[in-house]
Amino acid sequence: MLDIVYILNEIDNFLYFPILIVVMAIAGIYFTGLTKGVQIRLFPESLRILMEKSEDGSVSSLQAMLVSTASRVGTGNIIGVSTALCLGGPGAVFWMWIMCIVGASSAFIESTLAQIYKRKGEDGNFFGGPAYYIEKGLHSPKLAALFCLFLIVTYAIGFNLLCSFNLQSTFIEYPFYDMSTTPLIVGALIAVVVGYCLLGGGDRIIKMTSTIVPLMGVSYVIVSLIVILFNYQNIPAMFGLIITDAFDFHAIAGGIAGSCLVYGIKRGLFSNEAGVGSAPNASASADVTHPAKQGLVQTLSVYIDTLLLCTATALMCLSSGVVRDVSVSGAPYVQYAISTVFGWGGPIFITVAMVLFAFTTLIGNLYYVDNAIIYLNRKKKPSKMFMRIFYIFATVVVFVGALVPMDVAWAVADITMGGMTLINLPTCMMMGKVAIDCLRDYERQRKKGDEPVFKAKSIGLNEEELDAWK
Repeated sequence: MLDIVYILNEIDNFLYFPILIVVMAIAGIYFTGLTKGVQIRLFPESLRILMEKSEDGSVSSLQAMLVSTASRVGTGNIIGVSTALCLGGPGAVFWMWIMCIVGASSAFIESTLAQIYKRKGEDGNFFGGPAYYIEKGLHSPKLAALFCLFLIVTYAIGFNLLCSFNLQSTFIEYPFYDMSTTPLIVGALIAVVVGYCLLGGGDRIIKMTSTIVPLMGVSYVIVSLIVILFNYQNIPAMFGLIITDAFDFHAIAGGIAGSCLVYGIKRGLFSNEAGVGSAPNASASADVTHPAKQGLVQTLSVYIDTLLLCTATALMCLSSGVVRDVSVSGAPYVQYAISTVFGWGGPIFITVAMVLFAFTTLIGNLYYVDNAIIYLNRKKKPSKMFMRIFYIFATVVVFVGALVPMDVAWAVADITMGGMTLINLPTCMMMGKVAIDCLRDYERQRKKGDEPVFKAKSIGLNEEELDAWK
């Protein structure tokens, strides 16, 4: 087992530095420049679009964003941030912020492309994602199939292993926790509940997340703010520590793989998934009048995840004064921090939040996997028998996740996610002109005072090749 952990960690470290850090930086800066900072410049417009209602019961921009947010917002907002702070240092928070703001432009591009190349099913609902814009835009069905394989491995195995592990780890600080039995019990309970809910399909996922995601997000931020305010005297020193550590390049160069820079980028990417290619699967389901609308809305999802929830965790922990080190990495650090104000009720609240975060993440992850499986099955829904077998496999993965070591869970998730990103981001850069032209078309119509309506020919595309925009 030690050899496997070592190999996984070595692959993980090399994949993120130098490969992924360079690719993500180039893509984010490239998209930010070409769009003139769309993620900041059109922030008010994103809020306006979010309030638009759908017609005839179709999926609205808000619902599609909530599905993608359900997958983005998860255990990474608590455990991932804690791990980054304990292992990388306070400066990781700063690099998460940078990753979020720059990466939001990548989120705009990928979601806009997903809307342009989305398909319309026999039931009248829309679907799509990176596999579809890779196939139609790059005319590379083999690369599209490879992306789907990476997505399935990432979300059905990597992320769900980690999510299950993170959830069971919140029970470590309770007196009843037993290393040999508690993970088994927690893993079994999660697996049973997830397996049952998988029978509900996509409609239930959207309805469920529409209710749970806002409630869990708002309550968590409020509690975090209370802890920060109770420790207000530590706030100036806290921000000083974040900035000082973030720009301590001597320390970063001394151990780049374990530095605040790499941890901030790795955990930021894991948390908000900007450029990974996951959110476009949900974005494609929205029924909007113009593709750029969903691209703009998805930038908000990235902000909600990182600037709101990840920041809430980081500032709560750092302001609490709790000593951070490897021994408290993960759930314990957050639980100790919140208990400085709420006492024994703090760890319980974190456990409840983790249950909600993990549950929506597990369900949202498998929603994405369904789309990938359909694509690989020649764009048709597999038989009920196949899906039942797959769902049984997925629930087994959830169960196993509660039992694996922490290093294995994080490394597998990082590696599989990195594979998706290395296919999706270069694809988006090659197809970037289509999304940029789409944005310019949207802005032209808005300047005229019109409600933008997309016509493929207005940006030089053949509408006969775009199933949803004929």
